[in-house]
Parts: sequence; structure tokens; C-alpha cells
Amino acid sequence: MVRPVIGIIGNAYSVENRFTVQMAGVSNLQAVVDVTGALPLIFAGNPRLTDIADLLAVVDGILLTGARANVHPSRFGTEPDPRHEPYDEGRDTVALPLIEACVAGGVPVFGICRGFQEMNVAGGGSLHPEIRELPGRINHRMPRLETGEIHPDPTVVFADRHEVRLTPDGIFAQILGRETIRVNSLHGQGVLDVGSKIVAEGVAEDGTIEAIRFKDAKGFALGVQWHAEYDPQDNPVNRPLFEAFGDAVRAYKQNR
Repeated sequence: MVRPVIGIIGNAYSVENRFTVQMAGVSNLQAVVDVTGALPLIFAGNPRLTDIADLLAVVDGILLTGARANVHPSRFGTEPDPRHEPYDEGRDTVALPLIEACVAGGVPVFGICRGFQEMNVAGGGSLHPEIRELPGRINHRMPRLETGEIHPDPTVVFADRHEVRLTPDGIFAQILGRETIRVNSLHGQGVLDVGSKIVAEGVAEDGTIEAIRFKDAKGFALGVQWHAEYDPQDNPVNRPLFEAFGDAVRAYKQNR
């Protein structure tokens, strides 16, 4: 039996300050292969290279990954600030209408970190560029050394940092079989206002939104603020999420 295909969005990067490339982290590809059983297919987060209708004719699901770049503030009615760069407006231009198309057509879509933020914006919500600056919020950015450098040990960087309370009897609680989980945290930008088309189902101890779904989606349309792709092979929170995504992708492929 031919495996289903999950499209993984690419991010714009410059290599050696000379070569523009579209990249996706290997951990995202590995998560798709190991847990969903699907074939990962990277597509360009660039509207000159990716036609959404053609893409959706090929794939059976979409994974919107984390990224270095923030969603551009113009997408939710705010002025940009150089302090919050870089931006990837090509990815914005592809991801936001792609999310709407997936939700309307029942194509399974799973958003992680930046992808989670894109889903909230596509659902009519807004973002704050530095959640840690809001009163009562903790620092959700990745751990750093006293020198300011990113901690060199990935087990420290991706370690569970805080709890998330899930909506009782919500989709996430049903998938995970619990109402409180612990997750990693590697983001500066976060949800400010929840979109009118979005339901928040997970909230961190400091009030930061961590898990969402599209309320009227015809299929799987979930997003998480943490990096679920890091260790879904054996993580008791992240594995069930990728398994549920894989189940939805296979069902979509069978019924399309």
C-alpha cells in the first residue's frame, strides 16, 4: 500500500549569505516517518514556487513547522518593528491561505510553534512579539548560557519547562487521556488574542495559550505552541498527537 504524503512547509534561509534556500528541520521529517508512517514532502514557503491547489492535490496532510522568523505583524494589523525580525513574508503568504483551504476542505493540518501562531492568525487572531514582556508571563524562550549563547545541550534546550492545563473533555484531553501535561518552550512570539474561528484548549501556568483547534474544521486542525516534533518517538505527550495526526491523514487519503 502506498504511504500517505504529508507536506512539510519550507522556510527561507540564506546560506553563506549567497544562496537562498528552502529548509525544513530533519526532526520534522523524522517525526512524520517514525510516528505517522507517512512520506514527508517538503514544499516551498514561497508563493512564486507553491500553488496551493496543486499542493493539496498531491498531499494528504500538512505539517506547519516552527521557524526562526516571526509572522509579519501586518498580517494581524500591527506595525512591524526591527527588533522582532527576521520575518518570512513568503511563508506567510503561503501558510495563511493554505490553512484556510485545509480547514475548509478537511485536509488534516498540524501546526507547531510558528505553525501554531499562523493558525491563530488565519483564524482571525493576533500575536505578541515578546510574550515575556506581558505582565505575569514567564520567559518562554529557549535556555541560554550566561554569555547569551544558546545552551549547547539539546536535552536542556528541549526539556519540559512548564505545565499546560487542557480543557476537560476537549480534543487534546481526549487524545492525551489527561488534563495536565508538561511541555518544552522555545518561543518569543505568542498568541495575544485568540481568533474568532479558534478554540483555545491548552493554557500554560502564566496564561499563555499553548494548544488550539479550528472550531468549524471538517477534519484534524490542531496547533501546539511547543516543539512536539523534537521527541515524538517516545514522548508520552507528543507521540499521541502525531499518531492522531497520522490516523487523520490515512483516513483522508482513503476517503478522498
